[in-house]
Parts: sequence; C-alpha cells; structure tokens
Amino acid sequence: MLHLLQASLWDALWAPFAEFGFMRRALVGCLALSLAAPPLGVFLMLRRMSLTADVLAHGILPGIAAGFLVAGLSVTAMSVGGLVAGLIVGVGAGAVSRATGGREDAALAALYLVALALGVTLISTRAGSVELSHLLFGSVLGVDDPALFLMAGVASLTLLALAFAWRPLVLECFDPGFAAAVRAHGGWWHMLFLVLVVLNVLAAFQALGTLMAVGLMMLPAVAARYWGRSVGGMAYAAAGIAVFASVAGLLLSYHFDLPSGPAIVLVAGGAWTLSVLAGPVDGLLARLLHRPHLSG
Repeated sequence: MLHLLQASLWDALWAPFAEFGFMRRALVGCLALSLAAPPLGVFLMLRRMSLTADVLAHGILPGIAAGFLVAGLSVTAMSVGGLVAGLIVGVGAGAVSRATGGREDAALAALYLVALALGVTLISTRAGSVELSHLLFGSVLGVDDPALFLMAGVASLTLLALAFAWRPLVLECFDPGFAAAVRAHGGWWHMLFLVLVVLNVLAAFQALGTLMAVGLMMLPAVAARYWGRSVGGMAYAAAGIAVFASVAGLLLSYHFDLPSGPAIVLVAGGAWTLSVLAGPVDGLLARLLHRPHLSG
C-alpha cells in the first residue's frame, strides 16, 4: 500500500519534470523568476507603486511588437525591443517627474497609454491568432534555451544588484527625508530599481506574456505582507510563495490540461487569498483571535 502511494506521488509530482524536457525548462525558468521578481514586488508594494509593474508590462508591448515585425518570434529581437520600450516608459517617467516636479504616476500613465496603443497598433498589422496569443499570454511550456538563458541571466543580475542596493532601497522606502539629508543618491537608486523591474517584466514576458508578466512579481509580494514583519522576511516569504505557485501551477497545467501561465498566476492568487484569511501578520483570522475582549 505504501509502495503504491509512493508511486502515485512520484507520478503526480515528479514524473512530469523527469520525463519531459519542456517541463524541466519551464520549471527552471519559473524558479529563476520566482527568486528575483518577488523581492522587487515587495519594494513596489512598500513604495505604494504596486500598479507600476503592470504599467511597465504593458509599456514593453510596442518594443516587443517591433521586434516581432522585424524578426518574428525571435527572443533576441523581442527582448531588445521590449527593453528599449520598457526603459523609455519606466526611466522616462521617473526622469520627467523629477525634472518637472510632477507626479511620477501621472507620467507613467501617460507614457503607458501611448505605448499600449502603439503596441496594439503594431501587432494588429501582421500578427495572427497564434502569434497574438503568444505575445499576450506567453507560453511557459514553450520556453526554449534562449528564453531560459534570458530568465537566468536577469535573475542573476537582479539578485546581485539587490545585494548592493538593498540598504539604500529600504532607506528610501521608510525614511526618504533622511536618505536625502545624508545624500544617499536616492534618484539613482530609484532609476536602477526601475531598470530591474523592466528587466524582470521582460524576462517574465517570455513565459507569461504581457498580460500576466507581473503575476509572479506582485501576487507573492502582496501575500508576503501577511507572513513577515521585516523587509527581508517579506522578501523570503514572497520568493517561497512564488516557488510554490510555479511548481503547483505547472503540475496543474500538466495534469488538467490548463494554460500554464494562468495556472501559475491563479495558484499565486490562491496563496494571496489564503494569506489574507490566515496569515499571522494582520490576517483576518489573526485579527479575530487577538481582538481584545470587551470589559463589562
């Protein structure tokens, strides 16, 4: 009986990755994204910029569309185009707001809308239904070696950059006045942070498409707020939730014939729902259990 149970668990949990190369590539790519993107999502949440990642995900669309028009579904061409477009939207909005004194979210909204309209216009000129589906929703199970190298490279660069930028970014989140007083060069760190967000959105696009590229970045980060009190604790929790969502989403996709990207994002959404209900840090259940009793 125990042997049968072990065999069933093997078939359900490990056999898909052991037998199929495309499942292993998808798993490695999603794990790379899960380690690098969620800590950035934590900083976006703490800075009250949670929607910025979604804006940037749509902002890369015209560059990806331009790369597609030039070279088809080429990872290199679409990545270069998406990087240029994302930097124009992200870094351009930050530069415009700091130069003019306007709000950065307003500049982001303006550039994002222009970029989205341009991207849709470019895609509609040549893309068929298959190419359009790939650009908008991605294809986790279709991740090839160039896309895998891109994800791994971006994840490695992000973790290395965060090792140097961690303290300035935390200082900017909690005490920007002090950071400015000690000349911590907050503007430069902010620009670096936006570049990292663009790179991770671009890497996630290869697997999840432009519409869901921020799923592994923001949902685990928002869920981690209910599991950690420090920035480091939230970052570790977010990465752990993202890893779980990646593995579980790929397995659900394999066993139930579901689209892989949406399955991963839905698992991450389920983890967020569970965190809101049962998370030990300000979760609904924790609030109810620790509510002070009324004295008569």
